[in-house]
Amino acid sequence: MKKVILAAAVAVLAMAAHAEPNMEKYGKSCAVCHAAGVAGAPKTGDASAWEPRLAKGMDALMASVKNGLNAMPPMGMCFDCSDEEYMELIKYMSTPAE
Repeated sequence: MKKVILAAAVAVLAMAAHAEPNMEKYGKSCAVCHAAGVAGAPKTGDASAWEPRLAKGMDALMASVKNGLNAMPPMGMCFDCSDEEYMELIKYMSTPAE
């Protein structure tokens, strides 16, 4: 029984690790600043701009999103995003452009 539960947990984590961001929410909230780097926002796909932010860890990034930071308003203007969606969006934006 424990093996079945463990296998199910691993499967759920694997799916979450490969979850796609909600592009509608990205377009309505994040892209406004992150697509062009408005007001110092790190551009989507600019790995060097995201590197120092990622080095702080996901907890610090989530605190910045929820509380706001510099010109970014609290919740990044996505008031209906879940923590998981925020994390997916951060991962999407910080992934180097191809």
